[in-house]
Formats: sequence, structure tokens, C-alpha cells
Amino acid sequence: MSEKDMILDAMKKAGEPLNAGKIAELTGLDRKVVDKTMTAMKKEGSIVSPVRCKWEPSEKAD
Repeated sequence: MSEKDMILDAMKKAGEPLNAGKIAELTGLDRKVVDKTMTAMKKEGSIVSPVRCKWEPSEKAD
């Protein structure tokens, strides 16, 4: 499973917007890896931010 898939899976299971620190905690990935992967995911539009500093999967990610 790729880092991107792990992050999306953690977001979907949580059922609420998460910050990068919580995603790193839930997935077991290094925080730097989470930040780098989330930056790419933001650019491609697979995650959106409904609340400042918290992220959730976009409709495109489903």
C-alpha cells in the first residue's frame, strides 16, 4: 500500500478532518513523509481542507 493510500484510508476511517500529526500517528508513517505526500495530494486535488490545518479526502479521491 502506498503512502497516499495509507493516508486516504486513515482519513476515511477517522470520519473527520485530520491534521498531519494525527495522520502520522494513525498510519505509523514519519511526519516528514506525511507532509510531503499530503503536499502532492493537495496539488492533485485528492484532499481538501474544510477546516484550517485539517484535511479530508475530496470527492475525487473516492
